Amino acid sequence: MIAADRLDRQSARLLVVEPDGTMRDLPRANLGTLFDPGDLIVANDAATLPASLHGTHLQCGKTIEVRLAGWLSPSAPVRFLAIVFGSGDHRTRTEDRLQPPALSSGDRLQLGPLEARVERILDHPRFVELNFEGTRAAMFAGLAQHGRPIQYAHVPEPLALWDVWTRIAARPVAFEAPSASFALDWHIVQAWRRREIGFATLTHAAGISSTGDPALDSRLPFDEPYHIPECTVAQVARAQLRGSRIIAIGTSVVRALEAAANPDGSVRAGDGIATGRIACGTPLRVVDAVLTGVHQPGESHFELLRAFADDSLLASASTALTACGYRAHEFGDSMLLNRQPPPNWREP
Repeated sequence: MIAADRLDRQSARLLVVEPDGTMRDLPRANLGTLFDPGDLIVANDAATLPASLHGTHLQCGKTIEVRLAGWLSPSAPVRFLAIVFGSGDHRTRTEDRLQPPALSSGDRLQLGPLEARVERILDHPRFVELNFEGTRAAMFAGLAQHGRPIQYAHVPEPLALWDVWTRIAARPVAFEAPSASFALDWHIVQAWRRREIGFATLTHAAGISSTGDPALDSRLPFDEPYHIPECTVAQVARAQLRGSRIIAIGTSVVRALEAAANPDGSVRAGDGIATGRIACGTPLRVVDAVLTGVHQPGESHFELLRAFADDSLLASASTALTACGYRAHEFGDSMLLNRQPPPNWREP
C-alpha cells in the first residue's frame, strides 16, 4: 500500500464502511456532510511531544537514539517507558535499526542538554524505564530544545514539530500524533455545528506505533493516560439519552472512552489509564463508529478495529482501500468504520 509522506488535505480520500457492509469512496472533505443531527463527534486534542532524542551512552561513548514511548505514571512526569536504538536515524527502517549498546540499570544517557538514567531493562535489550534528571520544567525545556518528532522511513525529510500537531492540538502529552485528527479542520467542525452535530474533545497520550521488533510490537499499545472533561461526559450522556451515535476520531479516543465506561455505558469524567488491548470480542459500551487511518492486519490499530467489525468485512474494506489506491500511515487517507450489529441481532 502507498505510504503518504506529507499531509494532503486537498486530495485525501475517505472510505465509509456501513454496518451492513456497504462501502462508499468519498473525498475526505465530505466529512462535514456526514452524520445526523444529535450525533456526537469526540476527538483527541493531545499535542505531540518531540519524543525522539539523539545522544550518547555515557558508559561506552556510543551514539544512541531514545524514543519516549509511554508515561510510567502521571504523578511522575520525568519517568518514561522508552525504546533505545543504536546509531542511525529515521531514514533506516525501524525493523532494520541497530540494537543499542548493552544497557544496564544505572546507565546514564546524555541526550543533548538532558541527562537520563536507565532505571531498569524491561525484558528486551531496547525497552527500558528511563528517569530524567532535574525538574519537569527542565525536562520539557530540554525536549523543546533538542527533541524531534518520532518519524519513520516512509517520511524521508525531517519533520518539524508543527507537522505532527493537529488543528485541535492542546496539551503536549502524546508521543506520536493522534493522526486521525489530521482529517479535521475548523470548516468541518463548523459544518457539523450548523447541522446540530455535537463536537467534544478529550486528551489521550497516544503512544508509539512501532518499535521495530515483532515481540515488542505485540505488546502495543502500552498503558496510556487520558483525561475526559466533565463537559465531554455530559455531551456523551445527552447523545446516549436521545439514542444518537458517538463517533470517535481515532483509536486513541476509542481507548479512552471505553476505558472510562461503566457497565451501563455511561462515562466517568477525570483522569484514568487505558490498559490492555481492544480487539476482536471486546464489548464496546460507548463508541458506535471510528474514523481512523489505513492500517494493516496485525498492527495494534487494526486489531482494535476487529471490535467494530468481523474479519470478513475488514478484509473487504482492506481490498477496497487497496483497489482505490488509499494511502497509509499518519498522513494518509481515512476510513470511517461503523460498528456492525452482533450476530443474530434484529432491529426492534
